[in-house]
Amino acid sequence: MSLGNTPGATRKATSKGLVEIFTGDGKGKTTAALGAALRASGHGLKVFIVYFMKGGFPYGEQKALSQLPNIKFARFGLEGFVNPNNVTEAEKEEARKALQMAKEVIFSNEYDIVILDEINVATAWNLINIAEVIKLIKEKPEKVELILTGRYADDKLVELADLVTNMTKIKHPYDKGILARKGIDY
Repeated sequence: MSLGNTPGATRKATSKGLVEIFTGDGKGKTTAALGAALRASGHGLKVFIVYFMKGGFPYGEQKALSQLPNIKFARFGLEGFVNPNNVTEAEKEEARKALQMAKEVIFSNEYDIVILDEINVATAWNLINIAEVIKLIKEKPEKVELILTGRYADDKLVELADLVTNMTKIKHPYDKGILARKGIDY
């Protein structure tokens, strides 16, 4: 079977889960991961999303996800934004809880895809230790597809990943003073 216009490319069936990273300063990292979750759910795959640093804010996608089959999630983090120059112990504790949940879910053998939303930021701002994330990636069960999102993906994570997409900002409404819009940005 030919794949699109790629000469000689053939579809190879595999059950090997890959590591994907969506990073960069442009919009669309979480959106891309959620698109993968939606597609997987439509094919009967089981998805779990661990939200780092998104504990108290009412994100619209979480309301919609709770109504879809085969997708579960857990939210961690305090209400409000983390100040990278003044990370609190409470913020670190929430990130540690999120990482612990990620480990439990990844090694549970219940999920085909696990999304770690904003984990790149959590490691960049030292809420969690990068070495623990590297260990998690190296030891994950072979069948689990692992998706990491957030700006500032560490070079070590990029090296380990099978797919890395850098969302590059060309223009953004924030630059004109347009704030996040309900239903569009959150």
